[in-house]
Amino acid sequence: MCLPDIVLKPEYRTLKEDIVKDFYIPLLSKAKLYKRAVGYFSSTVLKDISYGIAKLAQNQGKILMVASPNLSHEDIEAIAKGYDNRNKIIERAIITEINKIDEYHDMDRLNLLANLISDGVMDIRFAVTLNNQQCGIYHEKMGIIEDEQGNKVAFSGSLNETSNALNNNYESIDVFCSWNKGTECERVKLKDEAFERIWNDTEQHIEVYSFPSVQDLLIERFKKGPPDYKLDEKEFIDLSKENQIKRISRYPKFPQDLKLHPYQQEAVDNFAKENFRGIFDMATGTGKTITALASIVRCSESVHNKLAVVILCPYQHLVTQWVEDITRFNINPIIGFSSSPQKDWETKLRNAIADQKFIAEKSFFCFISTNKTFTSQKVQSILNKIKAPILLVADEAHNLGATSISKHLDERFTYRLALSATLDRHHDEGGTELLYNFFGNKCIEYDLKTAIKNGFLTKYNYYPVLVYLTEDELDQYHAYTTEIAKNIIYDKDGNTCLTIEGKKLALQRSRLVAGAQNKLSVLKQEILPYKDSSNILVYCGATTVYDEDHINDDLSKEKRQIEAVVNLLGNGLGMKVHKFTAEEGIEDRESIKSNFESQTLQAIVAIKCLDEGVNIPGIKTAFILASSTNPKEYVQRRGRVLRLYPGKHRAEIFDFITLPRRLDSVANFGEETLSKELTQVKHELSRLEEFADCAENKQGCSALIDDIKMAYAVLLNNDEENYV
Repeated sequence: MCLPDIVLKPEYRTLKEDIVKDFYIPLLSKAKLYKRAVGYFSSTVLKDISYGIAKLAQNQGKILMVASPNLSHEDIEAIAKGYDNRNKIIERAIITEINKIDEYHDMDRLNLLANLISDGVMDIRFAVTLNNQQCGIYHEKMGIIEDEQGNKVAFSGSLNETSNALNNNYESIDVFCSWNKGTECERVKLKDEAFERIWNDTEQHIEVYSFPSVQDLLIERFKKGPPDYKLDEKEFIDLSKENQIKRISRYPKFPQDLKLHPYQQEAVDNFAKENFRGIFDMATGTGKTITALASIVRCSESVHNKLAVVILCPYQHLVTQWVEDITRFNINPIIGFSSSPQKDWETKLRNAIADQKFIAEKSFFCFISTNKTFTSQKVQSILNKIKAPILLVADEAHNLGATSISKHLDERFTYRLALSATLDRHHDEGGTELLYNFFGNKCIEYDLKTAIKNGFLTKYNYYPVLVYLTEDELDQYHAYTTEIAKNIIYDKDGNTCLTIEGKKLALQRSRLVAGAQNKLSVLKQEILPYKDSSNILVYCGATTVYDEDHINDDLSKEKRQIEAVVNLLGNGLGMKVHKFTAEEGIEDRESIKSNFESQTLQAIVAIKCLDEGVNIPGIKTAFILASSTNPKEYVQRRGRVLRLYPGKHRAEIFDFITLPRRLDSVANFGEETLSKELTQVKHELSRLEEFADCAENKQGCSALIDDIKMAYAVLLNNDEENYV
């Protein structure tokens, strides 16, 4: 196919036609030579001239570009007065302009151009006008496109190769074809000859410069790797009919291959009815992320895609997981945190905010970040510049109730969406109330029992495993409890709470329980039947344990529980196991997950970083050595294990119920002693009842629940809520 086969209009106007899709791409994809005079050399001209030339470059074509350096009044005056060498002033002005280029979100196009310059496919020269030694601006805008048969299309007009010109300004070009006889053919010849004279520096009153240093700088700054010749294909899609090209929308779009479950659609609909403010109270594993992304699409459509979306996650690995789903919704997010794969994300964010003001097709952008990065002064100052409506989406939104984050929840955010299986904050009524006031009403409540019943989570059997504190541990537990009781105070509403010292003591007591010495020997006994199995998860506490296997080591007998468990499973039982903690980087975690899925690894041993959001659906058997007293955390841990997975028909959960003493010995002690143990009993009993309630073998757990209640009956019946 050659240029005459393309149907062209005699003129194009930017706000009536899409000049990129209707003119540049069809012509340049059939061309062998592209000559272009662009007027000013601006910070965006390089990117915008790249549309269509990838195909030309693949066809071994050539691109010649003439631009005018953007000389300041001082530069022109310095040239006129001979203060400095003219060449140096012009070269310096061009380099200054290149150093302004910071549109890193278009780096792929700049990389393509840098490669073309490096390979000699593209050449750039710079022109100024000279009249009586007075330097002026060469501001002609025209182009000639030529195919292999020598057919030519010339165009000229007001159009500059800038984003603003191509998208917002009312610009126009006139088009002339060499195969049309008469005046039109003559116009093509005149423009082609004029360009040749300028290019070869033979045109009167125009001086042309070629600066190797400029070419070298462009290559150094923007050549990042091999060129991507499919850039236009990624931004434009062929509609099967010859020459019909449609620009791919930059706006959020619901994937064609995805269908929401009825409860997810209900959540989206209710969110819209609440004027895009609300809470998705959905059990872990029921698709909160997809539901939220569908809500982003709905919200964006309601404001004609003039929207900024800010998504917050508590951890970096959750950001990474979100990005995988976000891209399915035609969203190219800016990823902002300390070790982001987008090293230039701050510049991208600033540019997106600036572009949103002036470029119609960039009226939508999405920024996803960790809570920590979001609260930084730097990010807050950048976000303050957003003028469009903002939708704030908070994953694991209960974390935002903390004072350090909640102070940034303000009226900048027109639309708000909280995602959490448990929005209520443990022992923080004020933080909980703040979150409900800010985000609004619940748009859906979809609990774990309903999700299991409807087949969206896996059924499970629950096996409580009793573990008892040693005598020394129990004595220490009592000592902590006595000191904690001295640190109970009342808040302004008359509710009991702990002093700072009391909170430290409570944390030390909980770590004592989490690292109970007997847990390792009991784990060895319980996991032994599974030593040849796979798809196993072991949850540990962030604590130390007494490890009998290392009594003779030079190291302390105390070691981290997770290390002791890895040693027990790996060295003691010969299992293939790996720890999964905050110490492992994103790449290591992905490798661990992959090996776990392929069953190269039998077991993962984790502490806290699996609590919120990490998706490893292949887990079939879980051993929970340590549980927080916070219902939010142990409910989430259960949800991790119940995600659907091919071939996974039922999960098994072994929960280590840690009691102060054997139940048959409780009757031997008085209320004063037992009252110091009651908090631990209540915490374990609460979790036991919660987990047993949804289990397939619920009836099998009833006897243990009754035994615990019977042993501590008097205290449980008379107890009032307290921290002791």
